[in-house]
Amino acid sequence: MMNDEKLIDFAQRAVRTRSYSDEEGDFAGAAAAEMESLGYDRAFIDETGNVVGIIGNGPKIIHFDSHMDTVRVDDPDEWEVPPFDGAIKDGYLWGRGSVDMKSAFCASIYGAAAARDKGYTDGKTVYVTGSVCEEYCDGENLKHLYRELSLKPHYCIICEPSGNVITLGHKGKAQIEITTHGISSHGSAPEKGINAVYEMAGIIRDVEALNSSLFRADEIHGTIVLSDISCVSASLNAVPSECSIYLDRRLAPGETLDMVREEMDRLVSGRRADWKVGTLRHTSWKGAELVYEPMHDPWNISRDAPLAKALRSAVGDVTGTEPSRYDFWDFGTNAVTPVSMGIPTIGFGPGEYKLAHMTNERCEVSKIKEARSVYCELIGRL
Repeated sequence: MMNDEKLIDFAQRAVRTRSYSDEEGDFAGAAAAEMESLGYDRAFIDETGNVVGIIGNGPKIIHFDSHMDTVRVDDPDEWEVPPFDGAIKDGYLWGRGSVDMKSAFCASIYGAAAARDKGYTDGKTVYVTGSVCEEYCDGENLKHLYRELSLKPHYCIICEPSGNVITLGHKGKAQIEITTHGISSHGSAPEKGINAVYEMAGIIRDVEALNSSLFRADEIHGTIVLSDISCVSASLNAVPSECSIYLDRRLAPGETLDMVREEMDRLVSGRRADWKVGTLRHTSWKGAELVYEPMHDPWNISRDAPLAKALRSAVGDVTGTEPSRYDFWDFGTNAVTPVSMGIPTIGFGPGEYKLAHMTNERCEVSKIKEARSVYCELIGRL
């Protein structure tokens, strides 16, 4: 079987291997086996459950990361092609994870092997990873990986879907929980209590107004959305004593976490309320405890940085055309960890990211092959 056929066959098998967040074990085993079949120097699963493939042992360290987990499928009967069939139709690989982001992971596995076969890995060590629980815990997976392996790469490529357009950064993120505090009383005597939900109502109006103030037509801008609400009440016949909302705040370039902290202080000022970071906790499929603090500044890499120049050259060589545009993701990725460590980081991967998480998710087969070739040539240029 030719390499292109083997790559697409593996991508199909990847889609068929369901790997919801915290359930990635079967796919991790399949990926490690594929790395071994391609002659990787090492292929193993770390203590967190990330799969790691290594080629070479040189001093320059290049890291390609993709996450293995996918969001769930709650509407299988609405798909044109069953979401776990891994079928090829109309030139696309269909199925959950085809865009986000198994196609890219498969391309990176094969791209590193191709680079070795071309002699590009001399003097280099290439790490290819499939990380866990990214859908809930951006970058927490790589914190564990880097710590366990005492690893700090010289370059990191995040293979999230970008339509094979070089992506120079993404928005920041802050996830916040606001709680209002009331006084419980019987529902027949509400005047004796303080309703925490009514106290929250003013904050909710201010959140909506804040989002409107952040809007900028035709340019990258910050957003804030209320994504969850709950209350605590002694019974259905009682005034709620507590109400909580969860906020998702996305930061555009130029905005900072300090600005967000000031916004939160203003939202609760003068009210019976407080706020805190909306910490998330997960247990990986291998039993590792993941504690995620969702507070990240936006980031970007210069077009003139060595990593960006090398990727631009690789894309031009593979496609025959110098890239005419760049992208900037409006979602978060595992990049937050290498960026926080000062590691030059960039994004590039097959698939239209607007199809991620959607019914009829699908990735163009030709773009998977193209990404494999770009990853190979990038290794040769670094």
